Amino acid sequence: MSGDPRLRLYIAHHGDAVGPHENPMRPLSSKGQQQVQELAAAAAARDAKPQIIWHSGKLRARQTAEAYRHACNPLAQFAAVRGLLPDDPPAWIADRLLAEAGEVMVVGHMPHLPRLLCLLLAGDPDAPTIEFPANGVVCLEEQAGVWAERWRISPASR
Repeated sequence: MSGDPRLRLYIAHHGDAVGPHENPMRPLSSKGQQQVQELAAAAAARDAKPQIIWHSGKLRARQTAEAYRHACNPLAQFAAVRGLLPDDPPAWIADRLLAEAGEVMVVGHMPHLPRLLCLLLAGDPDAPTIEFPANGVVCLEEQAGVWAERWRISPASR
C-alpha cells in the first residue's frame, strides 16, 4: 500500500481473567493485569495511538481497554459498544468501521475476534488459515477497501 491508510485498527483480546467459580464478573487475574500492561506498552512503543477505543462492556474487556487507553492515548474516546461479545456476528463491527477513519481499537473476546480478523483479511469469518493470538493484539491497516496486517503482539512473544 502506498500513502497513509484510511483506518488503522487494533484488535485486542482481553487479558487472562479469573475463572467464573472465583468471581462471576471475571476480572483480569494478576497475570492478566501484568500481560495487558506489557502489551499496551509494547503497542504504544509501536506508535499505537487510537482516537477511539471500543470494548464489549464485560469487566475483563473494559479493564484491558483501560490499560491500552492509559498507555496509548489517555484522551481517546472510550465506550462499550454492541457487537463485541463472544458470539456476536463480526460483520456488525466491520460495518461500523466503514464510518471511521484514523485509529480505532476494539477489545473483546474469543471466538469473535478471530472471526473479525478473518472477515477483514480474507472476506470470510470462518477462514481456517488465520490465527489470532490469545490475550494479544493485532494491528491492521485499511486502504481503498483492502485490509493488511501490520504487526501482532502476544504474551508469548514478549
